[in-house]
Amino acid sequence: MASPTGSDRLLRGAARHTAGSTAALLVCSVAGAACALAVPAVAGRTLDLLLHHQPAAGTWLAWAAVLLAAEVLLETASVLLTQLTTARATAWVRLRALTGLLGTAPHRAAPYSGGEVAARLCVNASDSGAAPAALATSVTSVLVPAGALVALALIDPWTAVVFAAGLPLLLMLLRTFAHQSSDSVGRYQQAQGAIAARLTEALSGARTIAAAHTARREEERILAPLEDMTRYGTRMWLVHGRAVARSGVLLPLLTTAVVAVAGARLAAGQLSVGDLLAASRYAALAAGIGGIAAPLGTLVRARNAGRRTAALADLPPMAHGLAALPADGPGRLELRGVGVVRDGVPLLTDVTLAIDGGSTVAVVGRSGAGKSTLAAVAGRLTDPDEGRVLLDGTDLAELARPQLRGATAYAFARPAFDSGATPTVRRAIAAGRGPTARSAEEGAEKVRHAAVAASADSFIGLLPQGYDTPLADAPLSGGESQRLGLARAFIGAGRLMILDDATSSLDTATERQVELALASSLRPCTKLVVAHRVSTAARADQVVWLEAGRVRRCAPHRLLWEDPDYRAVFLAESSPVPPGRAESQAVAPGAAVAQDTPPAGRPAHDDAGSGT
Repeated sequence: MASPTGSDRLLRGAARHTAGSTAALLVCSVAGAACALAVPAVAGRTLDLLLHHQPAAGTWLAWAAVLLAAEVLLETASVLLTQLTTARATAWVRLRALTGLLGTAPHRAAPYSGGEVAARLCVNASDSGAAPAALATSVTSVLVPAGALVALALIDPWTAVVFAAGLPLLLMLLRTFAHQSSDSVGRYQQAQGAIAARLTEALSGARTIAAAHTARREEERILAPLEDMTRYGTRMWLVHGRAVARSGVLLPLLTTAVVAVAGARLAAGQLSVGDLLAASRYAALAAGIGGIAAPLGTLVRARNAGRRTAALADLPPMAHGLAALPADGPGRLELRGVGVVRDGVPLLTDVTLAIDGGSTVAVVGRSGAGKSTLAAVAGRLTDPDEGRVLLDGTDLAELARPQLRGATAYAFARPAFDSGATPTVRRAIAAGRGPTARSAEEGAEKVRHAAVAASADSFIGLLPQGYDTPLADAPLSGGESQRLGLARAFIGAGRLMILDDATSSLDTATERQVELALASSLRPCTKLVVAHRVSTAARADQVVWLEAGRVRRCAPHRLLWEDPDYRAVFLAESSPVPPGRAESQAVAPGAAVAQDTPPAGRPAHDDAGSGT
């Protein structure tokens, strides 16, 4: 969780972003406060003039009406500006948190589940965004009572003394409220985030839960934090209720005492009737100091929520350089002494590879060998803790972001599509072109070519509107979703294409068509394929065999097949391809060079743990 400093920095940033509307809100609030403070004095003076039948009474009455109208208009403007300021601040906080989440390395974002992220971006960001307006409101909450106390002193010092005598008790009450509510609010928000995270996990696995008949157990697991949430929520409202109840007793007593003193002074002939009216009204305004509890509570919630939101906003970004790739580079990929450690566990250790441009290299190994981590490092979805990764002789960490993403394309086992940003199938595929997109006609042709290469054109043609079918109306199977993801990667193919288990849901015939397209239909580029099937490894130019995060061997499949340990990696393969057929179709010598290093003894660690 982020430190309070991170929370304060986030809230200060939100205040700076909404400086204009916050300033306008402050001006309206202060002007409204001035009108509210002026009305009792003017009303008291008007009453005295009316009682004495003075001709100036009409003018003072008009001024009282003007002040009341201005107070109402300024209050209305303050309400509108409060909503505007809160909305703008909330949007800025969400954008900062989302930028931090998307701009960091995936393994740093991995600890935050989908439900946890949703809770922080929705509920917590809304609470954080209320801070600037609450700060402006709190100024008015102090200004009006302070001005009313000064006005009481001007009318009659004794009335001000009586009211001031109760202020220490009131301030002690507010301090206790702030201290006790801060802890309760923070713990309540934690429990709220835990329920949201568990609910999201359950929704993503709804079919498994239904098939296993574990709905009741899942319900209990999701709602387990509800007891804590109830306890802290009850405590939070009890603290608020006690504060309101105590102030509800103290403030009327103070107001009554002030009116009693003013009445006594009136009876003694030292105050007029108008002064009594003004004093009673100023006592009520001074008693409004208890109203600061509302903006104070909002600021407490905002600061606690800010800690949770700042945890996303303060995630360290992946820095990019300004370097450019050499023109017409072949896509040669080099890993030099690459090491990756996550949570104290080494996922990759001293990996050194040199992959020739244009070759196809399969990465194989048991679960937890580091395949997905290697794929993430190769395209700089994450940075190595040791070593360097170079593309055509340029360190990936030194490349400008457009250069890096324009040169690399990814396809995953479970591709994600944004139906908001890419509402149709055509635009979902075209998203792979990124900033290189040109004319719509050229784009349409490339979309179709990429879909054909990914064997997606056949099922897209069966959709109600073909390529223009909305994604929301295109129920995709696992294999169809993978083919759409492959098409998106194919259309954006630059110098390096990385397929991280991107054909796992395809049948054998479709996978064969995709592999043929990889070899012939696309423009030449280096291909790194995380493989689980013998057929994929057999058709690659070279195979990188990972074991326990180290490169055990790097050679063509036909040579590795002679090793029984290598064959054991594919025991789950139902129908292995004999090592003399497919791999003979395309074997490029010198596609990769690596050390033969025995596996280091360490506990197995699933690739998913890398967050990639």
